[in-house]
Order: sequence, then C-alpha cells, then structure tokens
Amino acid sequence: MIHPRNIIISPIITEKSEKLARDNNMYTFKVSINANKIEIKKAIEKIFSVKVLDVNTIRMLGKPKSLGKYNGKRPDWKKAVVTLREGDKIADFEV
Repeated sequence: MIHPRNIIISPIITEKSEKLARDNNMYTFKVSINANKIEIKKAIEKIFSVKVLDVNTIRMLGKPKSLGKYNGKRPDWKKAVVTLREGDKIADFEV
C-alpha cells in the first residue's frame, strides 16, 4: 500500500477553496496523479483523523509555456475535493 503522505501532496488554499471549506465543509487537495478515490479517502482519514463522506477528483492539464525559442508544457496534475462529515474540520484550512 502507498503511504498516505505520498498520495496527498499538498492542500490547495485559494479564496474559492476557503469558501467551500467554510460553507460546505469541502476541502481541496493536490494529490498523486495515480491515486484513485478510495486511496484518497483512506489517506485523508488517516492523516487528519476525520470521516470522509465523498471524494470528487479532477484531472488538471498542464499549461503550455515558452522560454525564448523553447516551448514546453507544465506537468499534468490531479485535484481532489473532499467532503467531510458535519462537525469535522481540518486545521490547515482555518485562517
């Protein structure tokens, strides 16, 4: 089994994600591109000691970038929006 810290890369803290956390108890994370919803759910429950009700995942495509005459692309990544049980909170998102 993959270690939970290798599945959850980092929290995504933006104005929109803070509003989701405050109003709907939904938290946003950058996760491993190979992780599935079941692995993400287990990793969140183990790391933060909360109960996960739902996991939504989004594949984000990397943006094309250029540096002078060289063209390239940023890497693709995966985002997960996790809904927690009523009353559970994750302290990293509290501002």
